[in-house]
Amino acid sequence: MGKAADLKAATADLAAHADNAKAEHAARYFKTGPGEYGEGDRFRGVRVPVLRRLARKYWTLPLPSVETLLISPYHEDRLFALLCMIRRFQKGDERIRTEIFEMYVLRMRYVNNWDLVDTSAPHIVGAHFRKRDRSAIHDLARSPSIWERRIAMMATFHFIKQDDFADALGVARVLLRDPEDLIHKAVGWMLREIGSRNEQLARDFLNQHHLEMPRTMLRYAIEKLPDDHRRMYLPRPDRRTARL
Repeated sequence: MGKAADLKAATADLAAHADNAKAEHAARYFKTGPGEYGEGDRFRGVRVPVLRRLARKYWTLPLPSVETLLISPYHEDRLFALLCMIRRFQKGDERIRTEIFEMYVLRMRYVNNWDLVDTSAPHIVGAHFRKRDRSAIHDLARSPSIWERRIAMMATFHFIKQDDFADALGVARVLLRDPEDLIHKAVGWMLREIGSRNEQLARDFLNQHHLEMPRTMLRYAIEKLPDDHRRMYLPRPDRRTARL
């Protein structure tokens, strides 16, 4: 009865903060129309700061209850569940951390938008593999799922923060020719983060690969480089095009 009540209370809190106008805006922002990357997703209209506050309140929910929220049709429920999982992972022992990681992998298809990926992948997937063999991350980078490929790239943010760059660069190489703009942004972002910690290493990567990088990826990657270095990597605009 207690477990059911906890889940019921959490769901009621989420519903109490719903806002139809915000839900409509979020549905447009996260591209939920036909053929778009978030097609069919549903929103309550709960703001992220509220979700973070509720996660601090409910992070001790039993994991089966969290899993129920993770597979919810509502985007905010899934983000709330992931925030609870992150907090539980960070405070848990090895058994709890493994259980959370395994649940994440089992339900990975529900981590299906860029905010869900970016919030969770470094703190759960990256943290899980910090002292383990990381070949599974490189395998994930070859997945047919755009979200699993983004999870692979974003998981390496955990390593980057430890000044451990090899896996991030390896995954970036796998994704250099990815067709999806959301992957270009993630790869460029992680290259930029590497560059903020080790500019020479990032420039070595750019020197080797900038000509084959999609423009969005390249622009993200060089955003914080000195102006003279940035100009080295940007292609010169065609003068006729520039006049149009």
